[in-house]
Amino acid sequence: MSTEAAAGKPVYNVKNPFIARVMKAHDISDPDAPKNTRHYEIDLEGGELEYLPGDSLAVQPTNDPALVDDTLKALGFTGEEIVKHPKNATDVPIRQALTEASLITEIDNKLIKAIIEKTGGNTALAGLLEPDRKEDLKSYLWGRFVVDLLLENPTAKFEPQEFIATQKKLNIRLYSISSSQKAHPKEVHLTIATVRYKSHGRERGGVCSTFLADRVHVGETLIPVFVNHGKGFRLPDPNEETPIIMIGPGTGIAPFRAFLQERRATAAKGKAWLFFGEVSEKTCFFYKDEFENWLANETLTKLTTAWSRDQAEKIYVQHKMLENSSEIYEWLQQGAIVYVCGDAARMAVDVDKALHTILEKEGGKSPEEAIAWMAAFKEAKRYRRDVY
Repeated sequence: MSTEAAAGKPVYNVKNPFIARVMKAHDISDPDAPKNTRHYEIDLEGGELEYLPGDSLAVQPTNDPALVDDTLKALGFTGEEIVKHPKNATDVPIRQALTEASLITEIDNKLIKAIIEKTGGNTALAGLLEPDRKEDLKSYLWGRFVVDLLLENPTAKFEPQEFIATQKKLNIRLYSISSSQKAHPKEVHLTIATVRYKSHGRERGGVCSTFLADRVHVGETLIPVFVNHGKGFRLPDPNEETPIIMIGPGTGIAPFRAFLQERRATAAKGKAWLFFGEVSEKTCFFYKDEFENWLANETLTKLTTAWSRDQAEKIYVQHKMLENSSEIYEWLQQGAIVYVCGDAARMAVDVDKALHTILEKEGGKSPEEAIAWMAAFKEAKRYRRDVY
């Protein structure tokens, strides 16, 4: 039994989420920014959700009703046909199943196989499931939703339950929490970029980011949430003098806003250095006033920013790290913990390379010695990453 259950507190999870309301939502990016980024404040009143900086909030979204309508139309269904709900096996109209529980923005191989079968192989999908054609499949599916395959293959006809069986489940989405519960006892804050793009002649959107931006009405809509505890991404004890270096471009800033609120609330000792990057200082300097206040009251020792499009050459956080290599190396020698949050595919890789370069340049280490040092650094839990 968990400690929460033992203490008589409700245990919130995917099967028993807390039903919360969004109290506030506003843009933190300028209308001229290339993408929309929003700040959300969610009311925890009436629940006993507990979280720490470094935790994530799980949000259960629903699909865009317009996309559900288009998918039903392509299938030739009214939406009232009865099917088994993918998550609890109760009998529900297929419209409800597609709205609540089917991931109609991603394509399962089961759907591809069914279409190949139903069209007798007379489809652009034929052969794409062969083991040596993974890249071709990935390229073909990019920017396509389930509705696209249905419209491209009109001779593939499905029974309602048969179709539901070809769909992935619509699961929770995790977002790094951007508040400290010490600063906001009955609230949890999120910092989310709204995913929107156009492909194959259709406007597209991320399921959860557009659910929050477009379909949640402040103070009214109920959203199912629970806390996902991130045990490895924690601040040092506030009484320790351990320095921390935080690297969080874009919405990777979220946990570090929580860290700084927590440091302020606990009067944490030790130096704190934040690297933040975005497209432009004018349009994307999220939480600027808060960071300036934390600098003024010494909750934050140093803030280094990288604006990728504010000059001819693109400048990212890893470039700013290399510019400050001698001071970063000093902090590492003083026992600093390095935290990285954000894009795993590019940013986290580039930050890792920058750290190796700093060790070689400032520490006089060979590439092999830098690799060994970083391995020991990770082993000592001084290199903490929340990347996705």
